[in-house]
Amino acid sequence: MKTAPKLSSLVSTKTVLASSLLAASLLVTGCQTTSLSQSSTSAASQSPADAKKIVVSALQQQRRQSFSYHTNLEISNDKQFTNVDTKQLVASASVDSYCEDNHDQGYAALLTQSEAQGKDISASAYQAQRNALKLSYVACAQAYEAWSDSHYDSDADAVAADDANYDVKRTNKNAVIVVPSSSPTADKQANLKPVSPYYDKIFTEYEGKKTKLDIKKAQLMDAYLLKPLSLNAQGVYQPLAGKFTMLTSAQYQARNNYTSINQPIYVDLKNGTIYLWADNFASMNSKVLDDKLGAKWHNKWLKIALDDGTLPKGFGSAVIKSHFAALDALYEQAAVSRFDVIAPDTLTTLFPKIPQQQLAPMLHTPKIIRRVQDAASYEQSYKTYINTFHKLIGQQYPDLIVKKTSDEDDAQRPGAEKFTSKILVQHVLIMMKSAMDSDPKTSTLTPTEQVNTRAPIQELYGFDKRGQLQWQHTRSDLPTSKSRQAQPSDSVTIDVLQQYLPLRTQDAAFLNLPSDRQVPNASNSIDLRDYSKELAAYYKAGHGTAMGKLLLNMLPIYKSMYATQVEMMNAE
Repeated sequence: MKTAPKLSSLVSTKTVLASSLLAASLLVTGCQTTSLSQSSTSAASQSPADAKKIVVSALQQQRRQSFSYHTNLEISNDKQFTNVDTKQLVASASVDSYCEDNHDQGYAALLTQSEAQGKDISASAYQAQRNALKLSYVACAQAYEAWSDSHYDSDADAVAADDANYDVKRTNKNAVIVVPSSSPTADKQANLKPVSPYYDKIFTEYEGKKTKLDIKKAQLMDAYLLKPLSLNAQGVYQPLAGKFTMLTSAQYQARNNYTSINQPIYVDLKNGTIYLWADNFASMNSKVLDDKLGAKWHNKWLKIALDDGTLPKGFGSAVIKSHFAALDALYEQAAVSRFDVIAPDTLTTLFPKIPQQQLAPMLHTPKIIRRVQDAASYEQSYKTYINTFHKLIGQQYPDLIVKKTSDEDDAQRPGAEKFTSKILVQHVLIMMKSAMDSDPKTSTLTPTEQVNTRAPIQELYGFDKRGQLQWQHTRSDLPTSKSRQAQPSDSVTIDVLQQYLPLRTQDAAFLNLPSDRQVPNASNSIDLRDYSKELAAYYKAGHGTAMGKLLLNMLPIYKSMYATQVEMMNAE
């Protein structure tokens, strides 16, 4: 079977790791800004080595800077319907229906012609065209049958083979088996019919090509979903204060429809605590789990402590330091040849076009440095990151490194009886080890096919006249086709622009929250750990929703704490 490009799996792996072990530390570097020295940006040399040095220095110095930021993410599928070669379009989504669909489209065109001329399609005037359509269909069908016979010699052939080609035997245990008495494959090869080069090319290269319907669907998705949709995040980063805020938002804006949802996030970097605005989860929680919730979560934060006391002392600090060290290793191996300085007007020549709302602030930038990586190098660079991070954590905390167990030993794996922060970290480190050990050679795609299906990743860095990093833009493609013959056009383009602004302490981090809710504290927040214990006790007393009982029965921590109640739930 065909294997999807590894890039999407890499993205999934990074997302999982970031959301668990590295949540706080990655937030530290999620927004990057710095102030470079005047001498480094005013240097006469514009060599790739200088460009790399400027960028790496900027990304390292940002760790000590405070700033506010705004991030905009736009998704485009322009590649799927812009500048499409109409000669490469096919009649049907599947090769096995090509002949029939091609005939039907030809007949429909002839019918339209006859109606326009006020004649019946069965008239003698169209006899030659009808015969041509018929002969073309017959020739196509015969060619496809011959091509299919030569390309799909699978288990289905063995099932359909003549019984005379097989012998029935009995083993010494009286079991009946069927074995081939001769080679049907050899006979079949001798009887294969030739396929004309014309049809052989059509059928062999059919997979991955687009139909008119595919183009139409892509245009509709662009008009009704991607164009009106916008994803944004803004906030402040203050490392000395141990503070990071993010107001994430999604907007859908059409002519008669404006929909917006916001999620405030507050991260206490010093204590390893994340706060989410509880109102956004209250409605679902009251329906699914807590039928007595009421308005307790209204205008409150939800406190999530990353460490429940089971992690080694100083682990949070070690994670951040190891993260930075791994990034330095990644920067060190970055190929110099991938960096260059480009003129601002180069941005207008890119395809797909950079979204206008992102392009406007980028064009008025005195100095722009570009870095381009092919997908294979991009994947390898993050394997280097994972390897370095895993090694550093393992050296400092060897008890957190747990050998991966087989599926048969799931009962012995950490976390089978109780869910803790330490066990979560152990599982994430296991996932990291698996990512390091994964072999890209297991892909069935050839190197040429991998290049065709994986577009390069481009990063742009904009500096002002004083050498300060104003913005960072990243462009990457997400493949939408697993076809062996998929092209870069079979993808959506993701553009992310991050702008960096001076920190204004008088500005509220969350414009839509009351002043007394800007900073979470004990009086305006709900501790998720304490709340979970109260909810478990509520269920232990026999209360709760049917869905809640089912979900809690599946969680190991609740099984461990309330085994008696679980048995009662099962009895119900």
